[in-house]
Amino acid sequence: MSTLLSPPAGSALALVQSTSLTRLVVESIEDMVLAGELPPGTKLNEIALAQRFGISRGPLREAFRSLEESGLIHQEKNRGAWVREIKLSEAADIYDVRAGLDACAGRLLAARITPEQLRTLREMTEAMRCVQPDDVARFHELNLSFHDCIVAMSGNAVLSAHYRKLCKLLVLFRRRNLQTPMAIPRFAEEHSAIVDLLEARDAPGVAEALFAHAQGGRLRMLRDGELTGGADAA
Repeated sequence: MSTLLSPPAGSALALVQSTSLTRLVVESIEDMVLAGELPPGTKLNEIALAQRFGISRGPLREAFRSLEESGLIHQEKNRGAWVREIKLSEAADIYDVRAGLDACAGRLLAARITPEQLRTLREMTEAMRCVQPDDVARFHELNLSFHDCIVAMSGNAVLSAHYRKLCKLLVLFRRRNLQTPMAIPRFAEEHSAIVDLLEARDAPGVAEALFAHAQGGRLRMLRDGELTGGADAA
């Protein structure tokens, strides 16, 4: 009768170290993409990135595979890897799904929200009111944090994981939508109204408001895409 032997301790340690290194590289490249340092369409230079991170190309290629699975990059055999360019039609589909996740998170949170959570969200909306209309970067940061908090506070880990993936793909579209005249003051009021509904524990009202808020972003994105040149805008 044969027995299964445990791998040597050194082998297990090497696996953990390799996995951790790949994860760190994934997070670093992801940050570069989301910050705009690697914009859509950029070809990823393996040699330059390996030198930048001080690693071999093995962990870097593992990181590329993970980033491709998350949708941030795409690879072509014998040609390399690129930061993805998302077509406007695909972004519209993503917005539809995200609107449903927003509504679900709001409905879940309305039934269980705590005074401390309400305070946190209210402080965010007050900070949004203080943002100058031309300070897009600051409002974008608050906007992301507000919706991330609602999803995290909902307590549903599966919902949170899917939501984060979609938001990473939409981050450039959402930043551009905030640049329309008077967008920031209007969005601040919409966020404040959402918190009012959460405080009232109005689950259907919160779900409807969050769905409409996300769909508003979708419509603005489609309108801006038509104005700037068509179905492949990113």
